[in-house]
Amino acid sequence: MLTGVLDLLRADASVQSALSVLDTSAGERAVEVGLPRGMRAPLLALAGAGRGTVLAVTATAREAEDLAAALSAYLPPEVVATFPSWETLPHERLSPRSDTVGRRLAVLRRLAHPDPDDATLGPIQILTCSVRALLQPIVTGLGDLEPVRLSAGDERPLEQVAADLANAAYARTDLVERRGEFAVRGGILDVFPPTEEHPLRVEFWGDQVEEIRWFKVADQRSLEVADHGLWAPPCREVLLTDAVQARAAVLAEQLPGVADLLAKVAEGIAVEGMESLAPALVDGMESLLDVLGARAAVAIVDPERVRARAH
Repeated sequence: MLTGVLDLLRADASVQSALSVLDTSAGERAVEVGLPRGMRAPLLALAGAGRGTVLAVTATAREAEDLAAALSAYLPPEVVATFPSWETLPHERLSPRSDTVGRRLAVLRRLAHPDPDDATLGPIQILTCSVRALLQPIVTGLGDLEPVRLSAGDERPLEQVAADLANAAYARTDLVERRGEFAVRGGILDVFPPTEEHPLRVEFWGDQVEEIRWFKVADQRSLEVADHGLWAPPCREVLLTDAVQARAAVLAEQLPGVADLLAKVAEGIAVEGMESLAPALVDGMESLLDVLGARAAVAIVDPERVRARAH
């Protein structure tokens, strides 16, 4: 941690001047600050103190990741997050990867319902994203989707947990090998949340969770205990609810070009590329700015490059 650097910068007259301008202009007008590239992260860290969430917008996804890594040197890593964009275009008949969706939904959940008792799921102080991620509309209410959560000692019927995972767009398989899959064998539940590096094995004794461990995909052997338990966000941004299926059935008769896709959605079958029809299937769309909150601030990093990339 380079928190000592922040103390030195906070005492600098030019930094104090820049921060005072930001304070007096909050919510009134845009403020342009010229500074070297290496100063971006520490100044954002200083500017973000006491402002709610600060959204830092970059031209590319790589720059957003690099900025988040730099910010983690000045702030606790858990208060810095990145909102990734889809690796597909919204109109393409391709679905985004489950790990991308999981990271996006985890961020939206923290913005809408931060958990003050868990630092990794608590409030976000600085959120970085590419301008592409900012411009793409998202389904309204994604932050309200409940992740599947389990801890050792919890009492939940295994059948109910499996049903919750299926409703969250996890695929049931015989052997868990990829993110977004789960398997049930006797009293053991294997699940691979899209936000985790390794899958988790949940052992039940009756309806009680006895133990939760990581395990390796290669040989399926259990590893160390997962102290934080299971936290599994949905794997798709368009879930096959009754309302979505009903809309798909109606649209299948009106849009012959995508009738086959809509017919499968109407039957409750997740189809590759169904996210391209999200605006027609869900109740509404919103932007990332809509979910940030009234106290949020937006920082555009290298505005000319961001503007060009947006175009």
